[in-house]
Order: sequence, then C-alpha cells, then structure tokens
Amino acid sequence: MKDVTMKKSNFVKGALITTLGIVIAKILGILYVIPFHAIIGDEGGALYGYAYTIYTLFVSLASAGIPLAISRIVSEYQTMGYYRAKKRVFLIGRKIAILAGFISFIIILITAPLLAKAVLGNVVGGSTVKDVTFVIRVIGTAILIVPTLSIYRGYFEGHRLFSPPSISQVIEQILRVFIIVVGSYIAIKVLKIDLTSSVGIALAGATVGASIAYVYLVNKRIKNKKVFNEKIRVVNEPKISDKVIFRKILYYAVPFIMIDIFKSLYNYVDMFTVVKGLVNLAKFEAIDAETIYSMLSTWANKFNMILLAISTGVIVSLIPNLTESIVKKEHFQIEKKINQALGVLLYLTVPMTLGISFLAKPIWLLFYGKSTYGSSVLSYYIFVGFFIGLFTSLIIMIQTLKDKRILLISLVTGVIIKILLNNYLISAFYNVDMPPYYGVITASIIGYLVSSIICLFVLRNKYKINFEEIINNFINIMCAALLMVIVLFICKLFIPITSTNRIMNLVIILVYTAIGAVVYFVYGHFSKLTNKVFGRDIFKILNKLFFRK
Repeated sequence: MKDVTMKKSNFVKGALITTLGIVIAKILGILYVIPFHAIIGDEGGALYGYAYTIYTLFVSLASAGIPLAISRIVSEYQTMGYYRAKKRVFLIGRKIAILAGFISFIIILITAPLLAKAVLGNVVGGSTVKDVTFVIRVIGTAILIVPTLSIYRGYFEGHRLFSPPSISQVIEQILRVFIIVVGSYIAIKVLKIDLTSSVGIALAGATVGASIAYVYLVNKRIKNKKVFNEKIRVVNEPKISDKVIFRKILYYAVPFIMIDIFKSLYNYVDMFTVVKGLVNLAKFEAIDAETIYSMLSTWANKFNMILLAISTGVIVSLIPNLTESIVKKEHFQIEKKINQALGVLLYLTVPMTLGISFLAKPIWLLFYGKSTYGSSVLSYYIFVGFFIGLFTSLIIMIQTLKDKRILLISLVTGVIIKILLNNYLISAFYNVDMPPYYGVITASIIGYLVSSIICLFVLRNKYKINFEEIINNFINIMCAALLMVIVLFICKLFIPITSTNRIMNLVIILVYTAIGAVVYFVYGHFSKLTNKVFGRDIFKILNKLFFRK
C-alpha cells in the first residue's frame, strides 16, 4: 500500500505544510489554558512557569538548531549523491542528541534545588523551594527524548518529507494537552492530590507527548526505507570523516542555538527578578507577585504564540529563498525578499497586536475569568510578542547572511539591557504610581527593540538594503491599524466590551474582531497596501487555494 504521507514536497508545499503544523500546534497550546487555569489557578501557573522557563533553556542547549543543521546537510549530501555520508550524518546527529539530552537531564536533576533557591530567594508566602525543585525535575525528563526527536524531524525534512514531522508536532501537542488538562483535573478534583504533584503530572505531558511523537517518526522511517535509500545520481563518493560531519553539524546549529538561548534568557531574567522585585521594590505580597509572574510566564504569554507562529511561518518561507539569492549573488532579489518578508510580518502582526491589546479584558475573562491584574498585563504584554517576532525575523536574516559577529552583538546587547532595566523600571513605575510590572514588560520591549535596530542598521549600512519600500508600507499599515482602533473605540460607545458571561465575551470578541478586520482589510485593499505587500497576484493565489475545484 502506498504511503501518501511520504511524498516529497516542493518548497511552497513544504512551507505550507510546516507552517500549518506550527499553527495547529500553537492553537492547541492556547486553547488548553482555559480549563488548565481553571484547574490549577495562578499559584499553579507560577509553578508551571518556573519549570517551563528552565526547561526551555536546557532544550535550547541540547537541541535548538540541530534539526535545521541535519536537514541542510542531509539535503546537501543527497543532492550531491553522497549517500553513505548522508546516513552517517543522521547517526552522528543522533549520538550527539542522545548525549546532549542525557547530560542536560543529569544537570537539571542535580542543580534543581540550587535553581529553585535562586528563583525564590528569601520570598515566603508562595511556592517553596521543595515545590519548585520537584517540578523542575519532572519537566527535566522530557530532555531525554526531545533532542533525539528533533534529529528525526531534521532527517525527514532533509529529504523534503515535510508531512511526518508536522504530523509528529501535532501528535506531540495533542497528547501533551490531554495529559495537562485531564491529568491535572483527575489529580486535583478527583484524587484530591496536592497542587505541586498535580502540576508535576501536567508537566509530565511534555515527556509523554515527545515519546509518542518519537515512536511515530521511528516507525515512519522503518516503514519507508526505500524513500530514504533512493539514489538520484551515481557519483564516486569521497570519504568524509566523522570529524568533518561533526564540525559541519555544529557550524549550522550553533547560531540557532545562540538565538534560542538568548531569547530564553529574557524569561530567566524575569524568573529571577519579577517576584523578588515586586515584593522588595514595589511592596507586593508574595502571592500577588507570583500571580503576576504566572501571567507573564504562562497565561498572557500564550497569546504571544499567535504572533510568533506568524513570524515562524515567514521565516520558514524566507530562509531557502534568501539563501538561493545569496548564493547567486542577486542583490536586488535579496533586498526584495527581505522587504517583502518584513512587510508580510508587519501587515499581519500590527493589527493583531493592537486588536488583542484592545480586547484584553474580554479575552482574559473568556480564558481565565475575573482577575485583578490579568487584562492589564495582557494589554501591554502582547507588544512583547510583536517585538520578539520582529527581532526573530531580523536576526534570522542576519544569520542567513552568515554575519555571526552582528548576531552575537545584537543578542548580547538586548539581554544586557533587559538585565540592567528590569528592577530599575519596576521601581520607576512604582514611584510614578503606574503598575510596577509594566517595568518588566517595558524592559523586554526595549531590549528587543534595540536588538532589532542593530539588525536594521547592519542590513542598511553593511548589506546596502534599501528600506524605503518597507517604511512606506509601514506608514500605511499604521494608518490602517489606527483607523481600525478608532472605529473599535467608537463601537465601544454602542457595544459593551465585556460581560459577566463567558459565552457573551466570546461573542463580543468575535463581533469586534470582525469589525476590525473589515476596516483594516478594506483600507488595505483600496489603498493598494495589500497588493504592495503581497504582490499583485495575491487575490488570484488565494482564489486558487481556497476556491479551486
């Protein structure tokens, strides 16, 4: 029987499949928080956030960038006809992943108490060192599986087999969400287990989800050996040593590992400073400080995933196209693709950011219920998601241009700014009677903004990228977005913005979203903004995609 999921894909189809998998996984990652928050509350969310922030950094160290490295090298050797070397790339990559995962797990196991103490400091009244130590160790088990899983995904993608990795992402997320919601519900509501153990059960979902996704890809590889052994050309293959392959993997992987690590450091700075800073500098109670931290690390952060999913989709489509133009030394095409990528990103994320900020109150009531700080946090924190998406796109452009020095400078500068400003801005906002946690959010925004400016400056001055087109488009995008917001404020005079009923809040969100979208896209159509950003054939493409028989 023919395995339809194992057909090779061209770039466009592959990008669509990959992006669709990312978007579905992100949507699942957002929807589960409604029941999960209702089950574990803000205190449980803080515990969950502590563990996941630490886990993210170790996963970055152990596996970030490796799938891309394996994909690029496998694709390169496959094209050149170096089939023995291609197989050794997979085997060497798998050994690296297993070793990295095991070492990371041991480090987490041993250092968990020290990390917990560093997180909590001398703050009392909320989570204890024992609680945080336990959840860190639970989530650490996932690191035994995730790096190896990433190798398999990269190996499939290197053969232009995009469906299985995307399906594995969805499988991983479905199982993870199921265990998070059902496991925590049974633990707390049925078995009456304590909160810390219940959060531990929820965190175990990451390990189970990754394990089943791993089994799925291993099975796919075994059942489709002919596809992986296919020879498209016969050449006299040179002998390539394991040392050369190992260095090649590191060469491709390290820049992406650096990007993930430095982005994780923003969360680490918050983890080590938010609770202590709000308690010591802004006179918050420990339980309130942990509640706000849980919102920053877990609950409000979920909505940033929407913006990040869009930036990821743009990046997935951009890298191979930009790389091709760089190899061919087509400066005009490099400039065009960078401008178009930024244009698409801004066109989609600017209105979404402003819209979510405007609807923060009904969104928070729909997902989490009443909260003293929730809507206030979300209305501002969503802008962090916007700037992360912008910075990520720019830094990937710099990485694709192989400018490691600027890559490092922009990453380090942003993190240093975040470290220097976090506590200072908590105190400054408190002293002027503004929400002190806005200082934390502002520090992140400034850090990502400065890093983005560095990237733009380098692209403009070193690589001679002309941003006149994107500047004009951005002005138009802001005009459209501001018109949208003005219309929404006018609607607020006639349509209530919130309700005590969750279903009504959903209706309110849908109504305002529809009105805002119509205003934004109608302006974009009549001002020719949509054509300028996507190209003149955008409506023909959409028609073929959605209405072709």
